[in-house]
Amino acid sequence: METITKRNLLLNILNRFRSEGKVVGFVPTMGALHAGHIALVEKAKSENDIVVVSIFVNPTQFNNKNDLLHYPRTLERDEELLNNATCDFLFLPDVSEMYPNGVEEIMSPINLEGLDAVMEGAHRPGHFAGVIQIVKKLFDAVGTSKAYFGEKDFQQLAVIRKMVKEWKLPIEIVACPIVREADGLAMSSRNTRLKPEERKVASTISQTLFKAKELWKDHSVDELKKIVAELISSEKQLRLEYFEISDIQTLQAMKNGEKKNAVACIAVQLGEVRLIDNVVLG
Repeated sequence: METITKRNLLLNILNRFRSEGKVVGFVPTMGALHAGHIALVEKAKSENDIVVVSIFVNPTQFNNKNDLLHYPRTLERDEELLNNATCDFLFLPDVSEMYPNGVEEIMSPINLEGLDAVMEGAHRPGHFAGVIQIVKKLFDAVGTSKAYFGEKDFQQLAVIRKMVKEWKLPIEIVACPIVREADGLAMSSRNTRLKPEERKVASTISQTLFKAKELWKDHSVDELKKIVAELISSEKQLRLEYFEISDIQTLQAMKNGEKKNAVACIAVQLGEVRLIDNVVLG
């Protein structure tokens, strides 16, 4: 695996491979890698000739400075995992490389048709503007490719797909299923910040989602939201930030009586750690 820190160098190298007819797969990450990330890398490896993984903790998508400060950074272990996964290139830029004019730079406007206004967008002002900003920069650095994203960040995936469509970017977005721990907890870099006693109750989040899926056929939106709120509140360490049943395509909240193409999304605060998860209801 070769580590590259400069955008222009990365693009030049990858374009040489493309001139030979090779296809590039790209996995953007913020590091603190786990089995979910490695599943993305392995999927990319199975479908492409060259695989690039980026590690960059993007400051513009954190509306909470404390969250940015404490975001886990495990570069040495990340490099070992990527080597074992036979990643070809690690793109490891610093902030000045990605934001040479400063992080305050203005991004081109984009109409996301409300995808960014609900759930994470409503609770984390400016988050998706930062996501779009950095993902576009990373796509530009890699060039034409397939890009692999996990479905745990369901709303982010929808926003990125919309961005690619609106700006006609030469990128194919590949969505990969959520990878879970043995007890059902969705794998996340933030899980490493959980205290032992918090980790014991964290699976309540996924178990509640699985219960919601089981009950969806015979319960209305309002009924299910009430049940989920009660299940989460039954565990005193958990604080429900939101639970929404949304249309898979538009992410707009579904109404009582609507049943098709629904996804249940949840955000829960556990100690100092904020966790999200989702499950498709049908």
